[in-house]
Amino acid sequence: MIHSILLSVLLLSGVGVLSGIILYGVAKKFQITEDPRIDDVQAILPGVNCGGCGYPGCRSFAQACVAAKDLEKLFCPVGGNACMRQVAQALGIEIIERDALIAVVRCNGSVQNRPRTNAYDGTTWCKIVHNLYTGETGCSYGCLGFGDCVKSCKFGAIKIDPVTKLPLVDEEKCVACGACVKACPRQLIELRVKGKDGHRIFVSCRNPEKGSVARKNCSAACIGCGKCFKACAFGAITMGTNLAYIDFQKCTLCQKCVAQCPTKAIHEVLHGKKI
Repeated sequence: MIHSILLSVLLLSGVGVLSGIILYGVAKKFQITEDPRIDDVQAILPGVNCGGCGYPGCRSFAQACVAAKDLEKLFCPVGGNACMRQVAQALGIEIIERDALIAVVRCNGSVQNRPRTNAYDGTTWCKIVHNLYTGETGCSYGCLGFGDCVKSCKFGAIKIDPVTKLPLVDEEKCVACGACVKACPRQLIELRVKGKDGHRIFVSCRNPEKGSVARKNCSAACIGCGKCFKACAFGAITMGTNLAYIDFQKCTLCQKCVAQCPTKAIHEVLHGKKI
C-alpha cells in the first residue's frame, strides 16, 4: 500500500516536472520580445489617447511608428510637428512637416439665417435626432445644435454659440484630432489647413438642394450659381450637386470667390474671425 502511494507521488511529480519543461520550452520558442523603442516613442507622445492619429491610443500609435519604414502616413495631431520631430529623431528617420489643421464648421444656418419653423422637445443628441427628425428648420442638412461635437472634444475646443446656436471652434485649443468630425451625423465639420494667421476661405454650406429651395430655408445657403467657380483662376473650386466646394490645397486665398458669392455662403476667416 505504501509502495503504491509512493509510486503515485513519484509519477505525478515526474509528470509535473515534464509538463513544466515542455511549457518552458514552448514559452521560450513563442516568446514575443517588444522593441524597447516603443516605450521611448510613447514617452514622447502627449498621452491623451484621443484617437486623432487613427489608432486607439498612444501605445498603439507608438508601435505603428516603430514598425513603419517611414512616418509619411503617421502623425500625432495633438503633438504636431514638434512631437513628430522628436519621434523621428528617436527612430533615426526623417519626416516631412505638415501644415497645421483646424476643425471648420460648414454651416451658417444661424438663428438669424435659418428661421425656426417648429420646436423640438426630446433627446438632446444630434446622432439620435438626425435619424428621427429633420430639425427645427426647413433645412434638413444644417446643424441640429445639440452639441455632439462639444461632447466629443477632449480639449474643450468647441462650444455652441449662444447667439447663433452653431458650433464655435476655439482656434487656440483645437488640435485637429477629428473627434468632432466623427461626432457630427450631418458631416458638417471637416479638418482644413489652418492657414497663416488663421487665414482660410471655405464654403459654409452642405445643402445640395436646388438654389431656390436652399435659400428659402436659409438665407446664407449656397445656391449653386457657379459664380465662384467661374471667378477662380486656380481650379480650387468644384461644383457638385447645387453646391460649391473649395479645395484648400489649391486655394491661394485670392478672395475673388468671396466677392462673387451672392448669399455670402463663402466665408473668409482671419485670426479666428469672419471677415
